[in-house]
Amino acid sequence: MTTRRKLLGAFGVAAIAALSATSVMAQEVTLKLHQFLPAQANVPKLILDVWADKIEEASAGRIKIDRYPSMQLGGKPPELMDQAIDGVADIVWTVVGYTPGRYPSTEVFELPFMMTDARAVSRAYWEMFETHMKDTEFKDLKILGTWVHGPGMIHTSEPVETPDDLRGMKIRGGSRSVNSLLTELGATPVGMPVPAVPEGLSKGVIDGTTIPWEVTAALKVPELVTNHTEFTGKALYTLTFVLAMNKPKFDSLPADLQQIIDDNSGLEFSVFAGGTQADADGPSREMALDMGNNVITLDAEQTAVWRARSQPIYDNWLADMSEKGIDGQALLDEATMLIEKYSK
Repeated sequence: MTTRRKLLGAFGVAAIAALSATSVMAQEVTLKLHQFLPAQANVPKLILDVWADKIEEASAGRIKIDRYPSMQLGGKPPELMDQAIDGVADIVWTVVGYTPGRYPSTEVFELPFMMTDARAVSRAYWEMFETHMKDTEFKDLKILGTWVHGPGMIHTSEPVETPDDLRGMKIRGGSRSVNSLLTELGATPVGMPVPAVPEGLSKGVIDGTTIPWEVTAALKVPELVTNHTEFTGKALYTLTFVLAMNKPKFDSLPADLQQIIDDNSGLEFSVFAGGTQADADGPSREMALDMGNNVITLDAEQTAVWRARSQPIYDNWLADMSEKGIDGQALLDEATMLIEKYSK
């Protein structure tokens, strides 16, 4: 009996050890996803939540992604990239231009009148990220997605049809490139993250803002200004985004969980994200029209005036890239070729 009890006890210990090992192998991982918009805004609701839900489902619950909107983990939007590098957050979504000059190659997509279609430009962006940026400018991060928003436009308190109409206006810009454009067009640029726009408009700190249609509803912009200027053909501008992960955190994951993240990220996710964000422009535009706002659509001839006035931005950017030791003309030529290719 004593021997039998000892054997049973040994089997019990072995069973517990085996269960513990299985538990470790199937250990759940919780990742913190941090970003600057309210949870109900289009990007969190239509893109980030969809991505995170897919990861959780594909991992059978082994990966859990806690979502922190509106900078709930602390800090300000320009700090998000460093939060991902330092591990304050495991994953961040942010505007690359919130850290001016730090990732200069991405600015090629933000140049005036480069943007045709968000899906095409997001595809070109990912391809050029892998070729030119992955192991250089973004070497400290695991980049999960790169994309752009739909056509950038101007929302103002007073009607704007020509560049001269911007003179004396304080306009919020979302990146170094956009602020340079605003300066060239005669406005006074005011740099601020997009969550600060409603307060800036309501307090008169700014007279208008550059943002795409899709985010205007979440920021209540059509309630704060009544004029919206959009362009024919290529867009006035766009901004570049990244979904970025702390590299050591990704490297610490089991290989199968890394694969699940990779399978749901990258090129196709980037195209989905850019396209989904652009698709949300329509409903927000309709909302402004329903409110009786003044939507000014500049025709091709009027748009050409703006394009001509924006040419110095290209010259200045190329000179700046040269000073940084970057072949800006090669980047510009490649981006133009890829955008044209994918816009067909």
